[in-house]
Amino acid sequence: MYTTTLSLLSMLISFPRWRVIFRRHLNIVLCVTCVVNGYIDLFPLATTIKMPPDTCKGWLLWLELALLGVAGILIPVLTPREYVPVDPKHPMPKPNPEQTASIFSLGMFFFLDPVVFEAYGVPHLPYERLPPLADTDSIKHLKGMHFRHLDPFSGAKPQNILVNLIRSFRYEIVILWTLAASSAVVLFGEPAAVNQLLRELLEEASSSMMRVWFWILILFLVTFVDSLLTEWYLRLSLQTVVHLEALLTQLVFEHALRIRVKAEPSSSSIDLDSEVEKGHKKNDFNLVGKINNLVTTDLTVISDARNCIALISEIPVLLSLYAVFLHNILGWSAFVGICLTIMLAPIPACISRITRKYQALRMKKTDARVNVLTDIMNILRMVKLFGWEKRMLWKISEAREEELSLLSKRQYTNLWGSVSNFSIPIVAMAGTYAAYTLIMKQDLTASAVFSSLVVFENLQRYINAIFMYWTRALAAKVSLDRFTNFLLDTELLDNHNPSSSSTQALDVGNSDVVESSPDEIGFCNASFSWSSNTNRTDTPSGRKFILKINDKLSFKRGGLNLITGPTGSGKTSMLHALLGEMHFIRSGPDSQDDGGSSLSLIVAYAAQESWVQNETIKNNILFASEYNETRYKEVIYACGLERDLELFDAGDDTEVGEKGITLSGGQKARLTLARAVYSSASTLLLDDVLAALDVHTSKWIVEKCFAGELLKDRTIIIVTHNVRLVEPLASSIITMKDGQVYESRFYSPTAIEDLSETLHSNVDGEDLVNPSPKGQSKSNGKLVVPEEIQEGHISGNSIKLYTSAAGGKHPVLYFATLLAMMVLTQFMGVVQTWFLGFWSSQYEMPGKVHVVFYLGIYVIMLFFVIMLNAGTTGIYISGAIRASRRIHKQLAEMILGTTIRRVHSQTLVINDANVSSRWLDKTPTSRIVTRFTQDINAVDTFIPEWARLFLDQTLKLILKLAAIVILSPIFFIPGVLAVVLGYTCARIYLKSQMSVRREMLVAKAPVLGHFGATISGLTSIRAYGAQNMITERLSSRIDRYSRSARIFYNLQRWMALRMHIISALFIALLAWYLVYVQKDNASNTGFSINMGATFTGAIFGWIINMNMLEVVEAFYSLERVNSYLQIEQEPKPTAQGAPPAYWPATGELRVDKLCARYSPDGPEVLHQLSFSIKSGERIGVVGRTGSGKSSLAFSLLRGIYTTGEVMYDGISTSSMNLDSLRSNITIIPQVPELISGTLRQNLDPFEEIDDLTLNDTLRSAGLDALQEDMAVNEDKLSLDTVISGGGSNLSVGQRQIVALARALVRRSKLLILDEGELTGNTDYKTDNIIQNSLRKELNKDVTLITIAHRLHTIMDYDKIMVLEAGNIVEYGVPSELLTQEDGKFRALIEGSNEKEALYALSQVNAHSQ
Repeated sequence: MYTTTLSLLSMLISFPRWRVIFRRHLNIVLCVTCVVNGYIDLFPLATTIKMPPDTCKGWLLWLELALLGVAGILIPVLTPREYVPVDPKHPMPKPNPEQTASIFSLGMFFFLDPVVFEAYGVPHLPYERLPPLADTDSIKHLKGMHFRHLDPFSGAKPQNILVNLIRSFRYEIVILWTLAASSAVVLFGEPAAVNQLLRELLEEASSSMMRVWFWILILFLVTFVDSLLTEWYLRLSLQTVVHLEALLTQLVFEHALRIRVKAEPSSSSIDLDSEVEKGHKKNDFNLVGKINNLVTTDLTVISDARNCIALISEIPVLLSLYAVFLHNILGWSAFVGICLTIMLAPIPACISRITRKYQALRMKKTDARVNVLTDIMNILRMVKLFGWEKRMLWKISEAREEELSLLSKRQYTNLWGSVSNFSIPIVAMAGTYAAYTLIMKQDLTASAVFSSLVVFENLQRYINAIFMYWTRALAAKVSLDRFTNFLLDTELLDNHNPSSSSTQALDVGNSDVVESSPDEIGFCNASFSWSSNTNRTDTPSGRKFILKINDKLSFKRGGLNLITGPTGSGKTSMLHALLGEMHFIRSGPDSQDDGGSSLSLIVAYAAQESWVQNETIKNNILFASEYNETRYKEVIYACGLERDLELFDAGDDTEVGEKGITLSGGQKARLTLARAVYSSASTLLLDDVLAALDVHTSKWIVEKCFAGELLKDRTIIIVTHNVRLVEPLASSIITMKDGQVYESRFYSPTAIEDLSETLHSNVDGEDLVNPSPKGQSKSNGKLVVPEEIQEGHISGNSIKLYTSAAGGKHPVLYFATLLAMMVLTQFMGVVQTWFLGFWSSQYEMPGKVHVVFYLGIYVIMLFFVIMLNAGTTGIYISGAIRASRRIHKQLAEMILGTTIRRVHSQTLVINDANVSSRWLDKTPTSRIVTRFTQDINAVDTFIPEWARLFLDQTLKLILKLAAIVILSPIFFIPGVLAVVLGYTCARIYLKSQMSVRREMLVAKAPVLGHFGATISGLTSIRAYGAQNMITERLSSRIDRYSRSARIFYNLQRWMALRMHIISALFIALLAWYLVYVQKDNASNTGFSINMGATFTGAIFGWIINMNMLEVVEAFYSLERVNSYLQIEQEPKPTAQGAPPAYWPATGELRVDKLCARYSPDGPEVLHQLSFSIKSGERIGVVGRTGSGKSSLAFSLLRGIYTTGEVMYDGISTSSMNLDSLRSNITIIPQVPELISGTLRQNLDPFEEIDDLTLNDTLRSAGLDALQEDMAVNEDKLSLDTVISGGGSNLSVGQRQIVALARALVRRSKLLILDEGELTGNTDYKTDNIIQNSLRKELNKDVTLITIAHRLHTIMDYDKIMVLEAGNIVEYGVPSELLTQEDGKFRALIEGSNEKEALYALSQVNAHSQ
């Protein structure tokens, strides 16, 4: 009646959750009824003294049991489960099969069969064919479930994240503990069954209640049930790991959106000990490198510790049960072994502590190496243009050696830990047997030996597991502490800091802002710093900077507000203060920061260093706004982008590449301006957007954009040095000096109708619009191509890469020695087990057994095995460290040796040849960094570990099968059949696993790339209020990764369960054959069963290790590294390519019929250029955007494909070594790039020049002029100033002066200056000092080629070269070119608002000549 009621309720209730509850309850009731009846009527059949009590029912009994089995077991386990959506309002259109699979399908993983067999039939199973991600696994659901326990800003307690994780995943932990403990209890049945089975054979228990076949059945059921429990445990454990990875990745990202963007140096550039002495914090770091390590290496370490719950569940239960079992069969001698184990336990514990220390130190060194690599990857083009590859390779190698030194110490410490773990059970076993035979005077029978041997072998395995899990747990604790430090110790913006008294200018939803007039934006008696910690310096260099606004400062709403001042005076800091990026210091009760109440959500920001996403041009402009075609076209026109878009084959669908590599500096500046203009923001903050633009383009932007309808009645706050151009539109001008407002004035802007006359502009719409290039096919605009996914098995070249690196100079000798020792070790393990059986068989024979003799031989064998194991491991570690060193060095050499051919606007037609020749352009930095983090970590740890296990399991498999066949030759066929079945199953499985794993790894790189792009544009993202959009993009990337990861881990369980079933059947069949067919003695039977159990375990271990090598991090990571060793390389230096020692003696340059292209099959960008330059001449190169100015500079440095002849000081550069050429030509690129280290290291990375010369060079570059007005108590730049990665702790103007000084100190005979942003971001005073330095500080024989963006800087040059569409259209003395009525150069002068001054300069130059 009760079950009928439950059945009706489960069918009639309309609520899915209640239906599931009633159905589960019904199934439990029926299952319990079936089990109870089965025990009453079936179990007695396995006994020798009982009969089923209901046999009188006859065939009705069996019918009743059959019906109960169907109703209570078959129907419940075979019925598909009902899908219950997480959010009933938004159910999944197609549920994941795992959510609807029956209990039987779920337990046996049959729901994965469609994926497995579909993958087996195709070369590669694409991502779209994988089952959808379950809604319970989506990051949206996980955030709702767990963020309140993990995120300090969602209600989590500010404590160690480990405590919060335990609290958040408490239910999962309880279930995992229960499954692990239950598995331990079930597994204990194996030695008990072996003991009872052998006792029956010895006739030691003739009155036993149980039949022999019962113990054989138990052997099968123990393995089968344990496999079910284990695989369910691992399924839940790995599901939790995927959830944990997703949550921690999302948590780190969202927290990164709150941190203060302040410049801190890489820890690799500062001596840690000296920093501690100075009292600095130890957590100074390169932010991108730190975050990359957190979400790659640290997450991997934490994931590896997933099974550490066994330390408090499975292992304690098993050890307790084993102790009781050993006491039952060996008496009190078992306590001898237990006592020895306890006495020796401190040894591995001590080794674990040492290992933990080395692991913590190694992770710091890994951070340092990654920081160095990140810095170098960010400035790789500059490194190559300067010929610094060898220096940077040495710097990388130095950081790597420090890391490998600690890795080696950790590995050898682990060696002694492994030896101790291997030895403790053996010593305990020898002590137990000695006490049992010598002191207790008992016979060492087969039942006692082989049942205890199972226990001791398991003890050895679990003691090894204790050491391994404890080591992993300690390593995970280090990584979790790093997460905790990042979440709790990283400095946040004021609005995210509860202890801060500041108000934030642009905080969304900030309710604590100071009340102010709605028409006012500004400050009153306010100070701002880059750090809220007043006990430490604001920047790592020790330079203090405070932005002070005395009295009241207001910006005019609805007008253009201009901020100007010398370089480093605090102009950019003013904008950052308005955005709330700086720390607000309240100096009194009247201190006000009025930005927040006035600006709120409606802000757009264009940074000084243009920030673009690795997206299309169109998506970069739209950003977080909706698409409006009319407005979009107006913005494109106003920002002068129409001509640029026509140069690109794909138009605005062209991908700009990482950091906008596709675009010039001016194009990037106008792109970020277009983004700000297109937005609906009523307030625009523009940081020197005119700096990288030429005269015509700048005036176009001022007239068409700033004075146009798009910005009418919108508030513009612009930082610029081009005051004359913008001043007519200004409503107010604020002049900054030494971090303070020097002067603030209000103006009446010039009327729009008078603006053209005021600007003296002759520019019309046609100036910035050229017809599209003809004869080119339309491309898709893709630059960054998807990462290639390899198909099939791991390539032989990848395996050869590792083995050749591990083998060193004598690979044959190394691997022959290693293999011989491994074979001998495994062979002695088999002999050791056989000897115990032989010893026990002596008790079955008449006569006295010489215990001391047999025990002595056994102890000698054990000692020999221990020494062999230690020696083998030591040799293996030495090869693994050697492989890590060589592979990392090869990878670094290949990356530094690749080509630097930049993308050109006319070469964006994607084809194979074009892609291969632009590897550096199409490969995001995040992918390269992933090779050096995730993949190199696999080379360091995973490959050595799993390759060793694979070799051990292979040898064990062969030797165990040989031992079985020797005693039972007929089992050669079943043994081979088991191997074949296992291998066949593995082949089917591996095909799907490799596809999924590769998709999983490919899905990881976009997550890291999103981190890097977001961190570099944090200020812009926060200004636009785009945090939610950026976070959603990351969530979609995380879900993509989780989708493949969940299937990947489930596929592992699919394979493992089937291998366990094969193992259980093999052991049961072997036992049945030995007992009922061969009827061998107990010693041989016990030995064969022991070998059979370890043999099937070896099959499983062998397949699992083969799987780990092929589809987990290990060899696939090696395959990805190997693919990077095949990238296009620049020519390597040769003896024939070395120039004479005296070269170059002069700066003479002769170019004859020079042609250039950016790819072998791409269009020419320079056409038959011929010109000559005398030593010491100064040449100015001018032309419109895309005319070929930068291409000319690259061609002189052989950075692109060239034909023709270039003679530098009489020697052809075409066959010269590139390092010799580039080290003797200095180029100053548009965007200044600095490395992490001191200012001295930036100027002289090879430490070849004395400080006096370096200081003179800095003075010549204009540093003294820049700092002469600084306050006495304000720290100035010096040679010891620490520069952070990319120079982020300096203003852009300061970076440009350092870049100029670095070029001057090289004393090259040929200097190429690509002005762009170099002088555009400096004030006129500093610019004049720089120009005077170029005129006076250069030696008379130094040739200067300037790619000009400011005409006044080249009017006194010896010659001017005018380029147009890759051709020289004019070349001559400036005064002569100006006499040409229709001349191109004259047209440029006529279009300038400095026309009179430029003509005067040309006349002065003509008279001087």
